[in-house]
Amino acid sequence: MSKHFLIIGASSGIGAALLEQLVARGNTVTHLSREPERAPDLPGITGVHWDLRSEPLPVDALPERLDGVAYCPGGIRLKPFQRLIEQDFNEEWELNLMGAVRTLQAVLPALKRSETASVLLFSTVAVQTGMPFHAAVAAAKGAVEGLTRSLAAEWAPAIRVNAIAPTLTDTPLAERLLGSEDKRKAAMDRHPLKRVNDPGDVARAGAWLLADAPAVTGQVIPVDGGLSSVRVF
Repeated sequence: MSKHFLIIGASSGIGAALLEQLVARGNTVTHLSREPERAPDLPGITGVHWDLRSEPLPVDALPERLDGVAYCPGGIRLKPFQRLIEQDFNEEWELNLMGAVRTLQAVLPALKRSETASVLLFSTVAVQTGMPFHAAVAAAKGAVEGLTRSLAAEWAPAIRVNAIAPTLTDTPLAERLLGSEDKRKAAMDRHPLKRVNDPGDVARAGAWLLADAPAVTGQVIPVDGGLSSVRVF
């Protein structure tokens, strides 16, 4: 049976790949972003403009029932701790945590109208695996992991809530980190599987959690090439 999903941030990268995965499985998708026209042009989708930094979520543009929502926005703000200013932490907090909070509070009534509702959030491998220069983003994403588990408990059994914690993924956001053969090789060599994530790797896991994992909730699933748990000596 076709389901209706909402994706926040489907114009590129993992969000765009997730949109493709859900549509390929026969679902209908509404997506919100600052540039919805950049998202893949596929049947069964509706793009709506939303700037989460300055506008309330356009609830009137959404269906009355949602079977799932994925909040995908994020960034790669890498700086030495002594160079981070309070604004850096505040911006990461707003983008990663508070954007998700506002989204979920706004769409909760629509999720409650579904018998199989689910939520997908995004963390980072840098929360569970300490990495230099990740203090601002890891702090915000750590809060997202706490939100994931708290809501999974509060909304059970009606709504499942999970998160994915990816490693470096080959998206436009990562261009400066993968912009040369040397940089790409160095990134690959840091991972036991000797590869950098493709957006599809993460999107397939996300589509499974949203639509095909009825026994899974409260989990933060690493999609990280083994970086967080495997050492190859």
